[in-house]
Amino acid sequence: MEVTVNAPRSHASDDVQQVATDLISTERAIALAATLDHPTVPATGDALPPAWHWLYFWSIAQQAELGPDGHPRKGGFLPDLGLPRRMWAGGRLTFERALTIGAIATRTSRVLSVERKEGRSGTLGFVTVEHVIESGGEVAIREEHDIVYRGPAAPGAAAPPPKAAPDDAQWQRDIAPDEVMLFRYSALTFNGHRIHYDRTYVRDVEGYPDLVVHGPLISTLLLDLVTRSLPGATIGEYAYRAVRPTFLGNTFSVCGRLADDGKTVDLWARDHDGWLTMSASAILA
Repeated sequence: MEVTVNAPRSHASDDVQQVATDLISTERAIALAATLDHPTVPATGDALPPAWHWLYFWSIAQQAELGPDGHPRKGGFLPDLGLPRRMWAGGRLTFERALTIGAIATRTSRVLSVERKEGRSGTLGFVTVEHVIESGGEVAIREEHDIVYRGPAAPGAAAPPPKAAPDDAQWQRDIAPDEVMLFRYSALTFNGHRIHYDRTYVRDVEGYPDLVVHGPLISTLLLDLVTRSLPGATIGEYAYRAVRPTFLGNTFSVCGRLADDGKTVDLWARDHDGWLTMSASAILA
């Protein structure tokens, strides 16, 4: 894998790009299939399932360049907003054609927008990054990835009020996450964020009750539910939004239903209490 950072950027108006080239390796796809308990084993030459591209184009930083949360320190490609905590917030993807397992692909990224807002929990920062992934001279995926920045966890701060998940799922898969699943996905994505493996950190610093299940892992499981439930269907577009963290220690469910138009798939994840943790939609090609 080759990663090239053209220059650091401090705000979205700078026309700075980050370019990464990677092999869509068969071994990494096989490893994710095992992690998801996928019914088939991927092979070289197969189409890469939707959202599995998150396994590739690692952001690799020297150990000395990591922040206290395990992420690369902010202020390079991603801006430093003076807010120490950051997580995936959501995104929008267009799948123009499938990536091929075993092929070489290139991802070109740029920051589209940087915004600060005042919320119930204090100051929030929102950064949207655009990714364009090409292989064989053609665009395969266009993606907008939203990242949320937060201030330090306030002791005793109340969690936002939960929202009940829909109760009319056509398909449902129950997932019992454990430390091994989180470790595997962190390793496959080269994600050092400590909220996924360090209980002392996640409780004492972030203020969470237990380890946090990766947002992109839940999002991948939602798309995997579609491909299991509609064999042969092709996903053309996908949008997702994280609503509430999912914590280790309890089963969560990925759910979906095909809308009346026969092309839109409504998707959501819910925790063991029935609260909505992620909402999403897919449009079939």
